[in-house]
Amino acid sequence: MNIPYFSRRGIEAGTRERLEILHRDLTGPFEAAEAGRVWSLDSVRTQRLLAHLAAKGWLVRIKRGLYATVPLGAAEPADWREDTWAVAVCSFTPCYIAGWSACEHWGLTEQIFRDIAIVTAQAVRKSPVIIQDTAFHLKHRSEDRLFGTRIVWRDRIQVSISDPSRTIVDILDEPRLGAGIRHVADVLETYFAGEHRNDHLLLDYVERNGNRTVYKRLGYLMEILGIEIPDIVERCRSSLSTGLTFLDPTVRRAGRISKRWNLRVNVSLQVGGEPT
Repeated sequence: MNIPYFSRRGIEAGTRERLEILHRDLTGPFEAAEAGRVWSLDSVRTQRLLAHLAAKGWLVRIKRGLYATVPLGAAEPADWREDTWAVAVCSFTPCYIAGWSACEHWGLTEQIFRDIAIVTAQAVRKSPVIIQDTAFHLKHRSEDRLFGTRIVWRDRIQVSISDPSRTIVDILDEPRLGAGIRHVADVLETYFAGEHRNDHLLLDYVERNGNRTVYKRLGYLMEILGIEIPDIVERCRSSLSTGLTFLDPTVRRAGRISKRWNLRVNVSLQVGGEPT
């Protein structure tokens, strides 16, 4: 039988009180400075106490400088993991949950992804970043381009996530965020057939996004998939950039050229059981 790790026995009164303060006053992951603030301690004493609590299993060290309280009823504190979206907010803010992770949230895919896709205004030095055994795949954008998001709650933590239309624009802009163009095509079909469809908002986001390659991929996929919305297709046709663009830049394959869409079609798609 698993016995909850936390017991008041063996904890000095002062340490116990400070641990209770963290549980009461802080929500989700926190940095040492936040702990020092609620404890009214200097940075040196704060760091020492955090290290002590983490070593005893009363806190979990998510990554360097970032901690979280372990639920008092946790049976195996060493294996406890903070909510991945909460970790993203604290690690990569300003940011939002994007790509395949947003597709899952809005019901635009039936696939389940363990990794998390993030758009962040922070400088991205490497991707993915592994935190608590979860891979966070990062895409950098300037802060003024972090638009088209909504707030969702994870426990008591606010998390920004791309809304359905922004999600579509993101994965057309960078198919890598959508787990490849084949999955992007599936998501696009679901979007236009479902409750989240918003033609005006979608086109507004495409324009604000500023990458005209999105028009190419959107128009091409709509025609290939038989999504008959002439107004959108015509808008895409009239907004094409010059030069050839890969349908999926993550695939190293030449492919045929679609002159109509200025696309190098380097990935075949299954449409009605037949490859395109």
